[in-house]
Amino acid sequence: MAATIVWLRQDLRLHDNPALHAAVTRGAPLVLVHVLETAGPWRPGAAMRYWLHENLAALALELQRHGQRLLLLRGDARRELARLREACGADALFFNRRYEAHGSAVDVALEADLADVCEVRSFKGHLLFEPEQLRTGGGTPYRVFTPYYRACLQQPVPAEPLPAPRRWPAAAPAPQALALAALELEPRIAWAGGIAARWPAGEQAAHVALDEFIDERMRDYSRDRDRPALAGTAGLSPYLCIGAISARSCWHAAHAAALRERDAGQASASEAWSRQLVWREFAYHLLHHFPHTPTQPFRTEWEAFPWVDDDEALRRWQRGMTGMPLVDAGMRELWHTGYMHNRVRMVVASFLCKHLGLHWLSGARWFWDTLVDADLANNTLGWQWSAGCGADAAPYFRIFNPVSQSRKFDPAGIYLRRWVPERASLGDKAIHDPAVRVAGYPAAMVDLAVGRQQALARYADLPR
Repeated sequence: MAATIVWLRQDLRLHDNPALHAAVTRGAPLVLVHVLETAGPWRPGAAMRYWLHENLAALALELQRHGQRLLLLRGDARRELARLREACGADALFFNRRYEAHGSAVDVALEADLADVCEVRSFKGHLLFEPEQLRTGGGTPYRVFTPYYRACLQQPVPAEPLPAPRRWPAAAPAPQALALAALELEPRIAWAGGIAARWPAGEQAAHVALDEFIDERMRDYSRDRDRPALAGTAGLSPYLCIGAISARSCWHAAHAAALRERDAGQASASEAWSRQLVWREFAYHLLHHFPHTPTQPFRTEWEAFPWVDDDEALRRWQRGMTGMPLVDAGMRELWHTGYMHNRVRMVVASFLCKHLGLHWLSGARWFWDTLVDADLANNTLGWQWSAGCGADAAPYFRIFNPVSQSRKFDPAGIYLRRWVPERASLGDKAIHDPAVRVAGYPAAMVDLAVGRQQALARYADLPR
C-alpha cells in the first residue's frame, strides 16, 4: 500500500494533531518528516533554532516508542518533499495549515506541484478559528479586538482535542535523511543554558505546564498576571509557538476548569486567560488578512513617520544597559531565558519606540532572534500595538512610564533585584528610581518627561 507523508511544522506533537490523525486513520504506512526550510523572510532566530532542536529531539524519541521515525530534511520544501514522495512512493501528503504569507504560498504551490501524482490535504491544527471564518457585518476582516472577541464567543465551541494515536500503521521505508545535529540548530557557543533551565522541551512538558497552570495558578491569574516577580502567567507560549501543545487543548482545559468553578459556586477565573488565547487568534487573523504587516505599518499614515536612527541607543536597549531598571531587567531576562514577562514586553517596547523614538521593526527583529516564543503573528501585533501604528492601537499616544510601571507591578523590587543585581542593595522605593545612581550601573539614556514630550511632538504631525 502506498505511503502517507505527514509534514510536521508548527505541530510537533501527537495529541490533537489533525494531519497526523487523518494519516493514521487512513491506514497506509507513514512517513513523518520535518523540513528545515532555508528560504523565506522570517527563518527561525537563534533562540527559536535552539528550541526547535530540543523539541525535534523530544518528538523523535516519542515517535521511536511507537515504531516510527522522524525524517529530517533541509532546503526548499517543494523540492525536498517532491523528492521524498517519489522516493517512498507516497500517494498522499498531509499537513496542518500555516498562515504567514511565505509559508502559505509554499503550501499552495506544493499542492499544485503534486496535484497529478498525490493527494494533498491541509488541516486546521494551529488555531481555534480559521482567519476566513470571522468577518464583520460588512464582510471585512476585523481590525479591533473587542468586536473580534465577541464574534469568537458567538462561534460554535471549538471541537474537542483529538487523542494521540493508539494504533499506528507501519513506518514506510524511506530514504536516508539528515541527523538532527546536521541541521545545525544548536549554538556553536554554549549560551543556551538559561533557556534549557527555564524551558523543558517536548509535548509531555507542555501538558505538565498546562496542568500546573490550571490547577495551581489560574485562580489568581487576573491578580498575578501583571506581576513579573511572580509565576502568574500560563507560561505556555513557547509550547504553543512550536506546536508542542494545541490551542484547542488549552481552550478546553480552561473550559473544563470553568465548569468545575461553576459547579462549586465559585466565580470563574478562566475567562481572563481564555481571552488571551483569543488575542492570539486575533494576531493570526490580522497576519492572514494583512500579510504586509510584519515589515510595514498596519496604519498607512505611519509609513512616513520620522523614526530616530541611533545604533548605539539600540545596542544599549538590546543589552539591558539603558539606565531604566525595569527596561534593563526585562532585556536581561530575555537574553538569559529566551523569554520576557508580557507586562515588561509592553514597557520595553514602549520605551524603545516612544522614549527613544527607534523604529518598532528594530525591536521586532531583536525579539524574533532572542525569544523562544518568537511567533510572527504575535510579535507583529505586539510591536505595532506598542508603537501605535498597528490594529487596535488607540490611543496611539499611550506611553508607558517604566518607573511607575515598576513601582506598580514590582513594588518590592523582587524582579529588579534578580535581573539588575547592581541595584539590589537599594531600598524598595529607591530601586525603581533611575535618578538614584549606583556604581557599575549606567545613567538613564533619556529623561522620561523629555522623551515623552518628544514622542508627542512626533505624533502631532500624524494625519488624523
